[in-house]
Amino acid sequence: MWLLLSPTRLEAPFLRGEPFAFLVWRGLRGEGFVYLETGVGKVSAAMALTAYALVHPVERALLFGIAGAYPGSGLALGQVVLVGEEVEADLGLREGLEPLGFPALRKGRERYYNRFPLDPGLTASLGEALGLGVVKGLTRDLVSESLEEAQALAQRWGAEVESMEGAAFARACLALGVRGAELRAISNLAGVRDKGAWRVKEAVAALEGALARILE
Repeated sequence: MWLLLSPTRLEAPFLRGEPFAFLVWRGLRGEGFVYLETGVGKVSAAMALTAYALVHPVERALLFGIAGAYPGSGLALGQVVLVGEEVEADLGLREGLEPLGFPALRKGRERYYNRFPLDPGLTASLGEALGLGVVKGLTRDLVSESLEEAQALAQRWGAEVESMEGAAFARACLALGVRGAELRAISNLAGVRDKGAWRVKEAVAALEGALARILE
């Protein structure tokens, strides 16, 4: 059974199931999955996953949705990728949280500052099954508003895609011990705010194809 999460229902119009409500979230129960619409942003994603996982057993969780590709990433509009590591770029100083001397998350001997891995085994198995590449994601509540800003973030953190939820989802998975993976379809170039240049419909169609194979 998969717990599926997306920021908006607009990214999951193809899912079919029985509607239900869980606290403040809307969801669907379908064959092989439970789906929650988390809402946009880091807090929303972390709250939805954590609240659900504290009440229901979660075997594996998948965050999916559209994302922006950074300039120079080589990713095409409509392309689907898996995210292997997320960077929370607006936590701490411009250089990150580590210079301040304390981590965002402690788990055993591990210390996590701004970088949070998704489950490597689950990510690798999905990548092999779907023939998808694995990239590094960057998460901020404030998205890039220009190509120059996007380029600077990509260079500083070595990231290829930008979203508003990924790092929070990855950090919550680590804290809860949930096997988590992240699937993103490229809808736009990060920093380009002209939605006439975006390809949201194509990206959602690509998500539909990938999700159908995951749920087979």
